[in-house]
Amino acid sequence: MTFEELPEFKRDLKKLVKKYKTLKDDLDVVKKVIEYSPIERPPFSFRIDNLGLKTCVIKVKKIACRALKGRGVNSGLRLIYAHFQNENKVIFVEIYHKNDKESEDRQRIINNFN
Repeated sequence: MTFEELPEFKRDLKKLVKKYKTLKDDLDVVKKVIEYSPIERPPFSFRIDNLGLKTCVIKVKKIACRALKGRGVNSGLRLIYAHFQNENKVIFVEIYHKNDKESEDRQRIINNFN
């Protein structure tokens, strides 16, 4: 499986890595999980519907971040990605902390995959 990142995702990640030093390594673990099972896996991840897209967009709610000790998968980090099954590809769209932002940027998703 190949992984790509939108430029906006790279900016999001750069900001968060300043706060959460282990985030890049923690994302490598998430990539392994996604590679094994890229579809939604409630309660850890679920599909974002009502976007009007053919692309499968997944929101991961449970990301373990070692920089947030004692929080485990309840770190509050959110990851949005698009899964292209036929191409065996995942594109990371957005990453944010739930305290910084209420929900995903639906306009960013639509603009990039419409």
